[in-house]
Amino acid sequence: MLELLNYYQVVSISSGSSSPVALGIVLGYRRGSNTQYVNQVYIKVLDHPNVHSLVGCRVKVVDDHGNTYLGKVIKVHGRGRNGVVIATFNRNVPGQVIGREATFYRTS
Repeated sequence: MLELLNYYQVVSISSGSSSPVALGIVLGYRRGSNTQYVNQVYIKVLDHPNVHSLVGCRVKVVDDHGNTYLGKVIKVHGRGRNGVVIATFNRNVPGQVIGREATFYRTS
């Protein structure tokens, strides 16, 4: 149970503590034929050749109103050739962040 609490613990990300590792675009929610998981999104990585090394990184998404959503990359979508990762968020991200920029940070 303690590991689960540490997993959802929000890490404060500031520009002074760590530099961005990669940038991406939020593609949409992870979904099945009947279910939509609004706390998990697909993110297309733009400028990082090896998406497998991003697993475990923190993700920061900012919406139009300045609200910040912090998440974590949990796995690579598919085999990694398409450059898409799946990130989970503690607060569900709204649909307005689809198409917005996502920034990846390395955990320390």
